[in-house]
Amino acid sequence: MDTLPVVVIGAGPVGLAAAAHLHQRGLPFVVLEAGDRPAAAIRQWAHVRLFSPWRYNIDAAARRLLIDAGWVEPDAERLPTGGQLAADYLQPLADLPALKPNVRYDARVTAVTRLGLDRLRTAGRESTPFLVRLADGTDLLARAVIDASGTWSTPNVLGASGIAAHGEADAATYLEHALPDVLGADRDRFAGKRTLVVGAGHSAANTLLVLAALAEEVPGTHVTWAIRAATPARTYGGETADALPARGAIGTRLREHVEAGRIDLITGFSAETLTVLPDGGVEVSNGVRAVVADRIVSATGFRPDHGFVSELRLDLDPILGSTRALAPLIDPNEHSCGTVPPHGVDELTHPEPGFYAIGVKSYGRAPTFLLATGYEQARSVVAALAGDWTAARDVQLDLPETGVCNSNPVVGDDTIDATGGGCCGAPAAETAPAGRGLATGIAGGLLSSPLTLVSVSVPASGEQSGSCCS
Repeated sequence: MDTLPVVVIGAGPVGLAAAAHLHQRGLPFVVLEAGDRPAAAIRQWAHVRLFSPWRYNIDAAARRLLIDAGWVEPDAERLPTGGQLAADYLQPLADLPALKPNVRYDARVTAVTRLGLDRLRTAGRESTPFLVRLADGTDLLARAVIDASGTWSTPNVLGASGIAAHGEADAATYLEHALPDVLGADRDRFAGKRTLVVGAGHSAANTLLVLAALAEEVPGTHVTWAIRAATPARTYGGETADALPARGAIGTRLREHVEAGRIDLITGFSAETLTVLPDGGVEVSNGVRAVVADRIVSATGFRPDHGFVSELRLDLDPILGSTRALAPLIDPNEHSCGTVPPHGVDELTHPEPGFYAIGVKSYGRAPTFLLATGYEQARSVVAALAGDWTAARDVQLDLPETGVCNSNPVVGDDTIDATGGGCCGAPAAETAPAGRGLATGIAGGLLSSPLTLVSVSVPASGEQSGSCCS
């Protein structure tokens, strides 16, 4: 077993962070990436600017390897786009001589099990290698498996009850998933059209902001925003009280567009039925009220795919799909991004020895994941695989202070300062409590009671389960 590699599934930020830590620990590893280059999922939203600056987006072990190779680190306070994150950090990281020979592309994992054992067999399980099967039929053996495959390829449906709305499949040509490139490659699909955005997370907010910008440029572009909640307060978030100014600015700007009438907001709305109209467009109804649109952006979050690891012994929380130990720490009924405590190998351990899901997939359906948390998960898990349990359990996070500034940056600008449209001053004296996540100024919370179809004049309580964090 000790001569076999650790298999890392996914060459995104957290998967490559795990590879960097494995290299530094002297553990053999193989990274399997379904795409043709690193960060394949991130490149699909390359046009989106992150709300966290570079200093929160680079793993510590990866930084050390890159700097040793002569890499020039980006300005720590700049806000990268997804494309810049991929091109300026993840591609150079994957191309390092320490990692590149061990990263395989076009290598989609279709199954993970134990060699010669299904999940019913107990005897000899811990001493039996993992068998990792690829789509091309290749089998690999591994001493351990780190699943950092993410959730981008498994978005939630538009239907509000966790299953597809009536007619959703028939209306598929009218549907877009999260973060289309509204001002770029996808512009023609939205310009001069009626677009309905469904969702209450930051993916929905980002899309609404660029649609509002498009509407200013192209007459006839109409934007409607539908949420299941009674108010958009959760999406507006901490605004000026947010620890990350760019994230707070999203809520500030979105509120301004809604209050000015540039975005039509419908609360208490759940997509129950989609009907393709004979003269074009699709009608979306909650049984009481209907909205007609030419395009629908379904920004309703994501869910993990545990199908290819179904022969492993997983202790999944029945609600979130995370580990049972992690679930109460990330439950969006109780937590926002700002109140999720740091966690590591102990909370990520399954009954299957040597298997760990890390990164956004580890959170199951919870939308409270932050990239810095994923890096700490990678460090902790790799330390445990190396037998360094002291380091594995010393879980810490370097998080920003609360109440940094009142900001409203210029659209497209990559700074949060006076010249970039913000008004950042000295940090507030009070900092976030030790061992807590990024403060957003809001409480977490999804739908806390069963969904009922009611008139929008009597809004349903709760929230749309969109993505919380970038």
